[in-house]
Formats: sequence, structure tokens, C-alpha cells
Amino acid sequence: MILKTEDIKNLDRIYRLNLINSVSGIKPANLIGTRSESGQDNVAIFSSVVHLGSNPPQLGFVMRPQTEPYTDTYANIMETGFYTINHVIDSFVKRAHYTSAKLKSEDSEFDVMSIQKQFIENFFAPFVRSSPVKIGMKHLKSISLPNDCIFIIGEIILIDLLDASINNLGQLDLSAQKSVGVSGLNTYHRLHKMDTFPFVRENEIPNFDD
Repeated sequence: MILKTEDIKNLDRIYRLNLINSVSGIKPANLIGTRSESGQDNVAIFSSVVHLGSNPPQLGFVMRPQTEPYTDTYANIMETGFYTINHVIDSFVKRAHYTSAKLKSEDSEFDVMSIQKQFIENFFAPFVRSSPVKIGMKHLKSISLPNDCIFIIGEIILIDLLDASINNLGQLDLSAQKSVGVSGLNTYHRLHKMDTFPFVRENEIPNFDD
């Protein structure tokens, strides 16, 4: 199958939605936790978290276009400047998925989906207690994208993870801690470690013709 611009435009809306969300491959599944200035907690699933740099340590994620009233996640980040990123694992993947529902602002996904929250070191926003990797973020900048989505850039100011999940080089074993990935909008995958390769230097590239 070959699809060009006009072919893609003419696809059924749902078919196109699923296809374009799938073509990028497996994406990380994360729950983003926020708290409003009035103390209302919110958590929602995102599959767009990306690494931006390690010094300073920064991550970004994409939010859908915002029109008033804003989504709770966006409004809370803009109000307070703080949010958390929490790895989703197989033990609560179904509950995590259902946080994508559009609830009333006064209804917390933590309560509706029975996801236990946790506060660490007086960090303002709530973490997901069952997540093996919890990241406390400070908002730095929001960038409008050509499709009116918003790219949220933040600095990592706190990390809480299991000692057993990290090796002496600082590498996380995502398969051992049972982190999951997302294909498209609603298909989840277990992660399986295949191999670990060295940092690549030109004079150490193997002969792949052998």
C-alpha cells in the first residue's frame, strides 16, 4: 500500500486517526499528574513524552490544541508551573488508559480510576504511587506547533525510582520493571529487552558485510 497526501486526506476520519497515530511506532506510556492552585488533583495518560537534553535535564510532551475552558492538565501546569511524569506498568495499564476520559474538573481521575497518589519531598504535584519511575517537573516554556498543538517543555527537578531498576551506568531496565508502551491511541505493549550496544565511534563500527 502506498498512500500520498491526497490519499491520506481522503481516508475515513477514524481510519486516518488510527493510522497516523500508529505509524511512528511504539511510544512511551506515562501518566502526567497535576494539582490546581485550589488543591484539585488530576492525572491523565500521554504517549508523547520525549527526551530533550540531560544537562540541564529536560523533557517535553505534546498537548492537543487548547480552547477555553482548558483541559485540567494544561490549566494546572500554567497555573502552578509543576507537574509529574509517571511510567505506566502492566499492573495498572487499564486504569491508566481510562484517565483519557473527559471528566468534570471537580472529579479526580485518581479517585474515579482508583489510582493511588503520592506526594514526595513536598513537591507540589501528585505522583502515581504504583509507578516505578516518578519524575517531578518544572514548566519552562510552551511552544505553539503548526497544527495548534502545544509543546510543553519542562526541567526535571526530582526523580524517584527503584534502586534495582538502574545499573551502575545509570541505565534503566524498562522490561524488568514492566513498563509499557503504546501503539496508536489504545493498544499497549510489554517491553522486552533485546540487547545493549556500546556508544558508537567511527573506528569501532563492525563490518556488517560479514
